[in-house]
Amino acid sequence: MKRQFLTAAVFALMPVFLFAQFSIQGIVKDYTNNETLIGAHVVIQGTSFSQVSNQNGRYTFENVKAGNYNIKVSFIGYETQIKNIQINKNTQLNFELQINTYMSDEVLIVATKVPNNSPTTFTNLDKEEIGKTNLGQDLPILLEMMPSTVTSSDAGAGIGYTGLRIRGSDMTRINITVNGIPLNDAESHGVYWVNMPDFASSIDNVQIQRGVGTSTNGAAAFGASINLQTTTLNTKPYAEINNSFGSYNTFKNNVRFGTGLMNGKFTIDGRLSKISSDGYIDRAFSDLKSFYVSAAYYGQNSILKLNVFSGTEHTYQAWGGVPKDMLETNRTFNPYTYENETDNYQQDHYQLLFTQKLSKSFLFNAALHYTHGEGYYEQFKEGRDFEDYLIDPITIGTETIDEMDLIQQKWLDNDFYGATYSLKYGTKKVNIILGGAWNKYSGDHFGEIIWSEYAVNIDKSYRWYENTGKKRDFNIFAKANYQLSEKINIYGDMQFRSIKFDIDGIHDDLRDISQTRKFNFWNPKAGLFYTIDQYRSAYASVAISNREPSRGNYRDSDANYTPKKEKLIDYEIGYKYKNQNFAMEANGFFMDYKDQLVLTGKINNVGDPIMTNAKDSYRLGIEFVGGYQISSEIKWEISATLSKNKVKDFVSFIDSWDPPYEQIEEYYTNTDLSISPNLIIGNSLTLTAAKNLYFTLTSKYVGRQYIDNTSNLDRSIDAYFVSNLNINYSFKTKYIPEIELQLLVNNLFNEKYESNAWVYRYYTGGSKDALYGYYPQAGTNFLLGINLKF
Repeated sequence: MKRQFLTAAVFALMPVFLFAQFSIQGIVKDYTNNETLIGAHVVIQGTSFSQVSNQNGRYTFENVKAGNYNIKVSFIGYETQIKNIQINKNTQLNFELQINTYMSDEVLIVATKVPNNSPTTFTNLDKEEIGKTNLGQDLPILLEMMPSTVTSSDAGAGIGYTGLRIRGSDMTRINITVNGIPLNDAESHGVYWVNMPDFASSIDNVQIQRGVGTSTNGAAAFGASINLQTTTLNTKPYAEINNSFGSYNTFKNNVRFGTGLMNGKFTIDGRLSKISSDGYIDRAFSDLKSFYVSAAYYGQNSILKLNVFSGTEHTYQAWGGVPKDMLETNRTFNPYTYENETDNYQQDHYQLLFTQKLSKSFLFNAALHYTHGEGYYEQFKEGRDFEDYLIDPITIGTETIDEMDLIQQKWLDNDFYGATYSLKYGTKKVNIILGGAWNKYSGDHFGEIIWSEYAVNIDKSYRWYENTGKKRDFNIFAKANYQLSEKINIYGDMQFRSIKFDIDGIHDDLRDISQTRKFNFWNPKAGLFYTIDQYRSAYASVAISNREPSRGNYRDSDANYTPKKEKLIDYEIGYKYKNQNFAMEANGFFMDYKDQLVLTGKINNVGDPIMTNAKDSYRLGIEFVGGYQISSEIKWEISATLSKNKVKDFVSFIDSWDPPYEQIEEYYTNTDLSISPNLIIGNSLTLTAAKNLYFTLTSKYVGRQYIDNTSNLDRSIDAYFVSNLNINYSFKTKYIPEIELQLLVNNLFNEKYESNAWVYRYYTGGSKDALYGYYPQAGTNFLLGINLKF
């Protein structure tokens, strides 16, 4: 009878032991003066639980399952502390953090990066996540699983010219900074990752703010902003040799090293990289070299850091795309056949970063930067008129020659320099940041003829066109967070931005494009973050951004048309929930554009495409991001975006190749914005098969994308669904502290798809026709990496 009673008792109590949930709470204090720390980041590692300490320095986690956990607490300016604890009852766990003997790198980017309680839609990514697939592909490809993101590669294999779109906005509409310093090209507004090969290997963390985000330096954020922080303090010496190889004769080799903290104050970190690939598209090879060096001084109240990084690229052009009627028969077709139809460029970056803790409440940051870029692309041109190059016809015997084959190079030689700064004031309730930047750009554009079919009367220094662009960009902003109560945080942000842009000289079509443009923008933002309880929070914000036209918009405009500035009002509302094993975020957005510049098919008087201002357009959508720890071995993550991307009234222009050679207008209403899919889904399933052995299957669905703004199915990119398999395994040996093996199988199921395209429409013989360029992406391909870490 006693045995039966004990058995029944055990079964009765088993749910208590197996499914019991407890609370963990405590206070985070300063070890030296016993003051509570507000805003300390508290994380139960291996779970979705995380929060910041409240106004009383207190944190609370409810409904924590019984088990053994590591609890990590971090706070800027203090040493991170981790405590291991066995949870089988309600537990009080306090932390006393010691002030660092050196400052943390986090303070360098406080002006551009937002905290967890910001009313902003954002995603953070750390170097460990980036490193899982960093086998040589460019940074946009490594970010393809981020919410609302679509990537593309001209060469088809993710190396060379690559790009990304977030919420349908391309690289020219995404603000990108490195350590708070602008990266976007001042003239085109774009970012060319091919000039920064293997830069991902020198990144510590990334924050992507979708929508307008908060005020930052550089180009206007019209779809998102990406904040990159390079290598941060590693107190111990290290060295790595990373090698990978794979399909299309792809190789990546890099060496990384760091001295650790020398004499308690100094560090040196470095990287040397080489990447090469034949590409998926015919002749679309890439030969890329780069380096990164950082030397820093860390004091208790200051940091002085010098970063120097450089990239050199030599790539065969694959810009033309594949004609539509060849996608089924010759997907790797490249229209360029001249052996040196290449792009050649070198870009050198210099950054001097300084931060000083002035007092308990004040923190000052400043940076000086300089970037030099120089290079050209070479092209073979057949049957070109002499007059197009300002060359007089020649006479051979009795024949007058006025056209010839030639090889030309178009050069760009530019300099970009300036300063950024911020002053932060922080108390228990208020955080205020005053920041800004002054930047100047100067770029020379010119064309040279390096070979011609006939001996023409020009010298080696002859340039048939030459023009200069100069731009001054100044901005100042003030941001304030006010903790109205324990649950409510109010955010306000105001930026003033002033731009002067001068173009002087002749374009390659011999037009004088000289002009001066000036802009003054006010960009206000406001929001509210509400902490419902330890599991749930909500936020809402509204932000305004103004954007000046690019050099290309001015350069290609007709004499009787001047592109106007663009304006965006971005409304965001979001909800977050997290418990021990599950975390999710859902948000809605409405991005209301005024005078957005779009391609309409209109051309200028020499045939170049013109972007014109569409009066009203918008993006309306819902984003969802979730993660579920199904078991200790299986983790599932998903993101989804459902959106409408519309231009309300649109006029499409079609060239007529028949006399009198005019453009024909077509009128549309409420059509889809180009290259803006209505549905994007990302999915990731990770299996921990054994200690240090991980299998991750990722999948991406991208809905139909229209090539122009007419919503015509014939001018669209089919929806596609692509899966990748990533395997990571690491182990230790007697002589090598860690060996990591990585296998990445891209496009696992050999999906035939295109990720980008262009179209040119025309009339001929009274009928409509079109030229297309599609960018097919590679079928099943692999990359295998072997990394040695010392």
